[in-house]
Amino acid sequence: MMAGNVFGEFFRVTTFGESHGPVIGVVIDGLQPNLEIDLTEIQKELSRRRPGQSSVTTQRKESDKVQVVSGIFEGKTTGTPLCMLIKNQDTRPQDYNNLKEIFRPGHAGYTFLKKYGIYDYRGGGRSSGRETASRVAAGAVAKQILKSRNIKVLAYTKKIGSIEIEKFNENEIEKNIVRCPDKDVAVKMIDLIESVKKERDSVGGIIEIKVMGLAPGFGEPVFDKLEADLSKALMSIGAVKGVEVGSGFNSAEMLGSECNDQFQINPETKAIETITNHSGGIQGGISNGAEIILRIAVKPTSSISKKQKSVRTNGSEEVEFIIEGRHDPCICPRIVPVAEAMVALVLIDHILMQERIISGKEHLDEIRRKLDLIDQQTLLLISERENLVKDVSKLKKENGFKIYDNEREKDVTENWLNAADELQLDGVFVENLKNLILERSKLIQSQE
Repeated sequence: MMAGNVFGEFFRVTTFGESHGPVIGVVIDGLQPNLEIDLTEIQKELSRRRPGQSSVTTQRKESDKVQVVSGIFEGKTTGTPLCMLIKNQDTRPQDYNNLKEIFRPGHAGYTFLKKYGIYDYRGGGRSSGRETASRVAAGAVAKQILKSRNIKVLAYTKKIGSIEIEKFNENEIEKNIVRCPDKDVAVKMIDLIESVKKERDSVGGIIEIKVMGLAPGFGEPVFDKLEADLSKALMSIGAVKGVEVGSGFNSAEMLGSECNDQFQINPETKAIETITNHSGGIQGGISNGAEIILRIAVKPTSSISKKQKSVRTNGSEEVEFIIEGRHDPCICPRIVPVAEAMVALVLIDHILMQERIISGKEHLDEIRRKLDLIDQQTLLLISERENLVKDVSKLKKENGFKIYDNEREKDVTENWLNAADELQLDGVFVENLKNLILERSKLIQSQE
């Protein structure tokens, strides 16, 4: 049985399907009812990831049109599992016929076969990057919920090969085919990818992700640290081989006095904030209110059309082969929406976790308020009872009645124990409480 198809604790995402199967899809469980979901936003995110969108991506033609089959009614969530399907329309399993008995370098074929004893060689099956479309669909739902909380997730291509951005302009990201915030550098990146493509090779890069608007206090301090969960989510993307948070590996070359993010009080808002952000917006596994900054290292696409060496799946011989088919010379532009989706899924999960903590505390406070009110009422009743005892004592003295009435005490005891039994209260506790009250009554009467 294959494990690891479910992601998240409170916002649970299950993806399914293979690269060259009839459909891929996702089920989201844990959605509250009556949340407004814009299906055009889901489609927009899928279009950002879909293949065939430019000369620097695979030419596989998929519309990636999403079909919602459950969980949304009249534009709102129903509270039931939300299921979305995406058809695979441009499959060419025949492109892999010459590879079905060869382990492709950089792919999961060898390890998958060793683990399960079976492997779908058609584009990698479940291990294919095609699976990430399901993640993007789920992430698009999460991003809408985050947006309603004024939280934004933004990713972009920071570096391809050795070419890195020199300036940042958010408005430029979706204006070029490499999703780079520096339009001049974007041209150089495209030229590099096109050059590598002509050589029938591929190139990797670095994607940077920013989270804006997340308040301090989200994340857990030990095993479920926010950066730990974010790292796991991003590392689960097939092409990702490294994650940095904040200053990342550069922190190893810094002094403590340089790396520490010192606090200050914002002169305008009076809010506590850090002067620098080497921690990437996360301290002790918990968000500190600063912008969260993450970077992922994306390896060159494993499927290249250059002649390579490998071995047959039965281990009989070494072979030379060429991978045919349609593949990305650089996966970075299409990883951008996937990275955003995975970060959004982690954030919404931690937000729901925190809201349960807050709601639990609010519920506890409400119960305590009710207990305090009952305690006050109990004290008022005790005070009223003692006033009545004084009246009884005065009447007894005026009429020459005895202070102690054993028959009366027996009746009171019987009444208390009967009431305790009906209310399912502890009989010993009730009798002890009754004895304390009667002793108090005797004391008051003896002093009057």
